[in-house]
Amino acid sequence: MAKLIYASNVSLDGYTEDERGAFDWAAPDDEVFVFITDLLRSVGTYLYGRRLYETMAVWETDSTLGAQSDLMSDFANVWKAAGKIVYSTTLAAALTANTRLERHFDPGAVHDLKATATSDLIVGGPNLAAQAFKARLVDECHLFVWPAVLGGRKPALPTDTRADLELLDERRFRNGVVHLAYRPL
Repeated sequence: MAKLIYASNVSLDGYTEDERGAFDWAAPDDEVFVFITDLLRSVGTYLYGRRLYETMAVWETDSTLGAQSDLMSDFANVWKAAGKIVYSTTLAAALTANTRLERHFDPGAVHDLKATATSDLIVGGPNLAAQAFKARLVDECHLFVWPAVLGGRKPALPTDTRADLELLDERRFRNGVVHLAYRPL
C-alpha cells in the first residue's frame, strides 16, 4: 500500500500563511529546495485543493521557471511527472496535464487509491490535509518549520482532530529551517 504524506511549510507558531494569506516568508534556499525535491521524488500523485494547485501549476505552465537553474529544472520535472487530483467546487478545468478534478474529498476513494497506487501520494494544503487526518489516511507528516512567527491565519495542522505522532526524523538546515518527519500512531 502506498503512503499518504502530508508536507507543509509552517511557521514556528504553527501557521502556513501570514496575515495577508501569503507564504512568501517560506522561500527555500538551495539546501532546503534540494531536500524538498528529493522528498517529492517518491510521489506519484499529488492531492491538492484549488488554491495550492493554482499556485503550483506554474511549474508546468511557466517554462521560464525551470530554465532559471538546474535546481528549478529538477523540481519542475519531478512535479510534472506526478499525477494530480484537485479538489475544487469552483475550478472549471485543469490547468495542467495528467490532472483530474474532483468536486469533494472522498476518504474512501483516497483509501482505495492508496491501496492500488504503485508510488506514494502527497496531500497539499492544510484544509485538505485536515480532512485526511480526520479520516486517518495520513501515513507521514513532514513539517518544514521556519524561524518566523506569523501570529495566525491558517493553521498547518487540524485544530479539531487529535493525532498522536511518532518522530521519524529531524534535520536542521543552515538557514534555520527544521524538518520534522512524523508517523501518526
